Amino acid sequence: MEWITGIRTAIDYMEKHLTDHISAQDVAEQVYLSPFFLQKGFSLMTGYGIGEYIRNRRLYKAALDLKETEDKVIDIALRYCYETPESFTKAFSRFHGVTPTQAREGADVKTFLPLTLKVQVQGGFQMEYKITTMFQFKVIGFQKEFDYETAYQEIPKFWDEICEKYAANVYAGNKPVNPYEKAIIDHCIGEYGVCVDDIGGDKFRYLVAGKYAGGDVPEGMAVYEFPSCEWAVFDCIGPIPDSLQSLNTRIFKEWLPGNPDYELCGNANVEWYDCINGEKTDKDYHSAIWIPVKKKA
Repeated sequence: MEWITGIRTAIDYMEKHLTDHISAQDVAEQVYLSPFFLQKGFSLMTGYGIGEYIRNRRLYKAALDLKETEDKVIDIALRYCYETPESFTKAFSRFHGVTPTQAREGADVKTFLPLTLKVQVQGGFQMEYKITTMFQFKVIGFQKEFDYETAYQEIPKFWDEICEKYAANVYAGNKPVNPYEKAIIDHCIGEYGVCVDDIGGDKFRYLVAGKYAGGDVPEGMAVYEFPSCEWAVFDCIGPIPDSLQSLNTRIFKEWLPGNPDYELCGNANVEWYDCINGEKTDKDYHSAIWIPVKKKA
């Protein structure tokens, strides 16, 4: 499915199911995309996570019901998928700045209308990328599950945690003293950041990883195998994380909508970091984003 068509279809589906219990997984199934790629692209293009968009639309519709009907608060709460009046009142007050009772009595509420997606092509240049076929390969790394909506804030903390707990000694140039430090050296862990969307619900797993060279896998670490496929590789020059975040935005807002030849496939993507040359804060630091793609039919 075309990228823009997919996003519009996702919006239409959410609008039709605001009174149903739906998740990012349900929305992604309607457009034949990985929930991870849909969540990421939707957020970059609209400024809202899928769960956030559904929640905001429900709370606006609930406000209209309070003003235009005599339905009980508990019935409106249940209609828009809140289990109790208390949880509904808390969410409603946080979003609108007034309670349901105050809204019913005429207080102003926050407007949140359905999104209309418009694509504007800017600039007179094309994004530089290359399509390359990679044979199957394995990565090994430290793994953690993340929620789609909070991942951007939480993943950098996970990197800091891994570096402090397992990598500080060997990054200082010392010999490894435990299996985890040895794995970091043997597999160059930290070269990849890998997102894998294979656990369902509104979560995905993320690995601070390196290319698996074989041998023992320390307890608590994970190995993931990528199948042979084509990848779109986008090189990035500049300090991390700003340069990569900017590149991510351009991929989903410019490259995918305007690319006539390729579309997303698979359920994982890779961020590559140069572990040999330079520091991540350098102006000429080299990194890259790898996205699995296939030729459009």
